[in-house]
Amino acid sequence: MDPAAPQSAPRSPLVLIAPFFLWGTAMVAMKGAMPHTEPFFMAGVRLVPAGLLVLLAGLLLRRPQAISRRGWLWIALFALVDGALFQGFLAAGLQRTGAGLGSVMIDSQPLAVAVMARGLFGEYIGALGWIGLLWGIAGISLLGLPDEWILSLLHGDTAWLTGGTALNTLLQGGEWLMLLAALSMATGTILIRYVCRYADPVVATGWHMVLGGLPLFGLSALGEGQPWQGLTGLDWGAIAYATVFGSALAYGIFFFLAAQGNLTSLSALTFLTPVFALLFGNLFLGETLSSLQWVGVSFTLVSIYLINQRDAITQKLRQWSASSGAATPAKLD
Repeated sequence: MDPAAPQSAPRSPLVLIAPFFLWGTAMVAMKGAMPHTEPFFMAGVRLVPAGLLVLLAGLLLRRPQAISRRGWLWIALFALVDGALFQGFLAAGLQRTGAGLGSVMIDSQPLAVAVMARGLFGEYIGALGWIGLLWGIAGISLLGLPDEWILSLLHGDTAWLTGGTALNTLLQGGEWLMLLAALSMATGTILIRYVCRYADPVVATGWHMVLGGLPLFGLSALGEGQPWQGLTGLDWGAIAYATVFGSALAYGIFFFLAAQGNLTSLSALTFLTPVFALLFGNLFLGETLSSLQWVGVSFTLVSIYLINQRDAITQKLRQWSASSGAATPAKLD
C-alpha cells in the first residue's frame, strides 16, 4: 500500500459483500414478481425511482452537480446502453429463465469488459486472464445452450444444426437476452470511463438511471397495457426491494467503497452475486439447474475469479517460485 495514501477505517466484511448480496437477491425478488407484470414496466419502476434516490444522495453528500454539454451527451449514451438496454434485456430475459441462472450470465460481463478494455485502452490481461476468458466461454456455452445440444455434440451428432431447429430453440429461451444484457452492462462499464471525465460518477449514475428508465416506461405504455393491475402487495414489496436496495443502496455502497480505494478487492467479490442469486432462487422460487448447467456455473465463477484476481495470483506464483528455487514462469506475464 502506498504510505502516502489516506488510511481508511477497517470495514466489516458484511459491508464489503453487501452490494453483491443486494444485487443477487434483487434478481430473485424481480423474478418472483415477474409473472404478475410486464418486463418493461418492471425495468422502468426499478430504474427511475432508484436514480432519483441516487441523485438525492448526491445532493446530500454535496457531490459536484455541474455537467457540461459534452457530459450530457456521454450520460445520454450511458443511459441508453447501461440503463435502457441493460435493464430491458434483463427484465425480458427473466421471463424466460431463472433468477440464479440469469444472475450467473449477467455477472459474466467482466469477460466482455476485459476484451473491450484490451482493445480500447490497451489494458493488461495476461496469461491467467486469457485462460479465464476461455474458461468463461466454455461456462457460458454450458449455461446458455440447451443440454441436448451439448450432449449431442459430445457424441458427434450435429443433426440439431440443420433445418433451423437450433436457432428456433435458442430464440425461445431467455439466455440469449441475458447475454445481451451482460454485453450492455459491459459496454456501460467501459463508457463510465468517458462519462467521469465530464461529470461526477455518482451524479452521472443517478441521471443515467432516470434517463435510461424513461424509454422503458414509453415502451411499456405502448405495448403492455396496464401491467400494474395484477401486482399483489407482496409483488410491490419485491419491486420496492429491487429498487431501493438492489439498485439505489447497492450502487451507493459500491461507490462509497470504491471511493475509499477498495476497487480492486471489491471487484474480486463480483462472483458472489450469482452465488447469492442461485442460493435464494433455490430457497424461495424452487429453481433448479441441470448437471451440465451446474458445471457451467462453476466454470463461469472460476473464470471471473481468474480475471479479477490474475495479478494477485501471478504475484503469489512468483513468490512460490522464488521460495522453492524453481524457475520463474516468465510466460505468466
